[in-house]
Amino acid sequence: MTVRVVVADDQQLVREGLAALLDLLPDVTVVGLAADGARALALAAEHEPDVVLMDLRMPVLDGIAATAQLRDRHPGVAVVVLTTYADDESIAGALAAGARGYLTKDAGRAEIGMALRAAVTGHALLDPIVAARVARSFTGAPAVRADLPDGLTRREAEVLGRIALGRTNVEIAAELHIAEATVKTHINNAFAKIGVRNRTEAASYAARHRLP
Repeated sequence: MTVRVVVADDQQLVREGLAALLDLLPDVTVVGLAADGARALALAAEHEPDVVLMDLRMPVLDGIAATAQLRDRHPGVAVVVLTTYADDESIAGALAAGARGYLTKDAGRAEIGMALRAAVTGHALLDPIVAARVARSFTGAPAVRADLPDGLTRREAEVLGRIALGRTNVEIAAELHIAEATVKTHINNAFAKIGVRNRTEAASYAARHRLP
């Protein structure tokens, strides 16, 4: 499978350099270059790429707004953020908008390639710094919420919270002292209740609602 990518970055040198870098990957093809979020949307409509590699700080339409509009207009197009910024506001905004991956510009070709492939299959790859910030955002959150949204049970909320921390099903099972099959059941039930399709969307939901 060849991953078709649009690169969106307001710096010409960066986007052209990324295109050259990605073209060295045998299973990645760059189909368009955008200098802002609005152009990225237009190229997505024109070329129907698998992934948009999205910078956040761009003119006309920034990366977070462009990601949200892509999610609504072209739900089949995944977004992987590649940015200089790893602050809490940028990370939360991008994940809430629907980004399936978040890397900083320290990432190398192999890591970017892994994030693109993961996004196509509905999985997420977060930069370690980003993953650590997401984990810290849950520090101090209440262990149990009396006002859980969408009819979630306490255990379903706990499972979603750990998905947001990047835990695997095996790790969740160990932390909650339940069977892995039980974790899968909670995930399926929770996904149906909150209307998400994958772990990235579930993590964004958990972050927005500060689930335990």
